Amino acid sequence: MKYKNTKKKGPAPRGKGKFSINQDPFFAGEPKKRRKIDYDDDDIESADSEDYDDEVEKSGPEESEGEEEEEETADEKRKRVATAYLEKIREIARREKEEEEDGDEGREVGEKEGERDSLVAKILQQEQLEESGRVRRVIASRVQKPEATDEFRVLLKHRQSVTAVALSEDDSKGFSASKDGSILHWDVSSGKGVKYLWPSEEVLKSHGAKDPQGRATKQSKHILALAVSSDGRYLASGGLDRHIHLWDTRIQEHIQAFPGHRGPVSCLTFRQGTSELFSGSFDRTVKIWNAEDRAYISTLFGHQSEVLTIDCLRKERVLTVGRDRSMQLWKVPEESRLVFRAPASSLECCCFISNDEFLSGSDDGSIELWSLLRKKPVYIVKNAHPLLDGLKNFEQDEGKISNGHSENGNLNPGSYHSSSAYSWVSSVTVCGGSDLAASGAGNGSVRLWAIESETKDIQPLYNLPLVGFVNSLAFAKSGQFLIAGVGQEPRLGRWGHLPAARNGVLVHPIKLS
Repeated sequence: MKYKNTKKKGPAPRGKGKFSINQDPFFAGEPKKRRKIDYDDDDIESADSEDYDDEVEKSGPEESEGEEEEEETADEKRKRVATAYLEKIREIARREKEEEEDGDEGREVGEKEGERDSLVAKILQQEQLEESGRVRRVIASRVQKPEATDEFRVLLKHRQSVTAVALSEDDSKGFSASKDGSILHWDVSSGKGVKYLWPSEEVLKSHGAKDPQGRATKQSKHILALAVSSDGRYLASGGLDRHIHLWDTRIQEHIQAFPGHRGPVSCLTFRQGTSELFSGSFDRTVKIWNAEDRAYISTLFGHQSEVLTIDCLRKERVLTVGRDRSMQLWKVPEESRLVFRAPASSLECCCFISNDEFLSGSDDGSIELWSLLRKKPVYIVKNAHPLLDGLKNFEQDEGKISNGHSENGNLNPGSYHSSSAYSWVSSVTVCGGSDLAASGAGNGSVRLWAIESETKDIQPLYNLPLVGFVNSLAFAKSGQFLIAGVGQEPRLGRWGHLPAARNGVLVHPIKLS
């Protein structure tokens, strides 16, 4: 077979037969660029072939530029994004200096540009320090007193108690889970949501799920924990079925199930800026996974009882609390841990304030401030959530808590005794990299706190009235609103019941001066 070179640029391979390359049906199909678009995105509808071919022939240089954009490398993308961000910061600095420069017309242009560049450098440095946790954003002092019209409003409802809420990095999307096994993906501004659908048992097994163990006869969809990755791509859920389920938020579908825990998965968190996932369980262990690679990494041992809450920042350090009255800081690369002992009978929740400071809540109604340099709390707020006189309409299940033991406190709703089960601090959160914190219980309000870095103490700000057990809290990164996951029952167990509460996700605006 002989191929004839129509452009006559040199000899071509020869063989039997004679015909032009333009007559070969293989080369008579659609242009390469059009085929590439169709393969990359099935939703893109290309134009009619004649019009499209004419457009490609006329485009010339523009076509090559488009191909270069499609072949952009990861380094080129990072450079482009960084350049765009730098221009944005420069524009902010230019506006801040604009008024000053209007009054100094006699100064040289180079001197003005030098000052603007210095201001840009200061802004970038400040942002980097805040992101790393070395400098704390001052927000608490700017919080204005809530007005009578400012109250929690229901963003969306669940059929049973909400056990976990999570916000995306840009605060635009939210996720919530309930004891009824439902997971909702919703828009913060409108409250419109999409319910994630659990796949069939056959599909779950194909994704890695194992058969129920022990006394369980079927897979339980009861969810206790949620976590969303920094890029917003992955959502992890865990609960009574002892599995960690991975969801793709872009298509709202289940993509992987991680077996391995021998007890209910009680808490989850992603390391900031990565796809590294940490899980805590009633089996007393903390496990590390990689969501991107769908892989198990390792297991951390140290707790002597159920792990209840877990948190992580950008460093490979994990903070956990358990029913063994300890809070533990795991230094993963060093394969070491620090153990902090609490005077409370049980720590219920915890979160990072910075890399060196932590906040916790306990079942005796107190909130503790911790420092990396001390094994005991630096500051304790006792009776942080006293039971309010107005909270009369409640029921209890003979004082039983989730681990089957009797609660040793006074459950009289008229009592201000901090050991009342309805005063247990069930959730704490900190507005990322700032001095503003919030705590929730079942006493009828969410409380805002100011964390003083110089005096190393916690000062109360305002009470935000709310009926129900506050099982989960999430601050917007800007500090302008607070999300609460509320239910008629506590997250762990069914030892109490508040019929007047609404099961759902509630939002409260935070006004800053």
